[in-house]
Amino acid sequence: TMTIHNEKHIVEVHVRSGVYSSDTIFDYSRGYIATRLLSQKACFIMKINKDDIPELHEIGRLAFERKTMKKVYSPNNVWVQFQSGHSMFGNFKDWLFYGRPIEQLCAGLPLYQ
Repeated sequence: TMTIHNEKHIVEVHVRSGVYSSDTIFDYSRGYIATRLLSQKACFIMKINKDDIPELHEIGRLAFERKTMKKVYSPNNVWVQFQSGHSMFGNFKDWLFYGRPIEQLCAGLPLYQ
């Protein structure tokens, strides 16, 4: 499921698929994406690359296309592969930088950037 909060410049995506379940926040005001993988109990944070990630106003249209059409070709489809490196636990300074929505998603979990 996807929830778009235009006024907060945030998109929440929840995937429920057994061991592949995840929660993701696109925080366009801060410029970061955070994904919490439920099976790994870890959070991955990456900077929004405007060349690869659709703008906030395009996300709803792309979701609608995907829902209503069986096969959609879009140059904006993005696949991300995370490679675990060194993790850290977020501290007060990190949460000021990443913002409250990402803190709520990732607090208490190892962070990978």
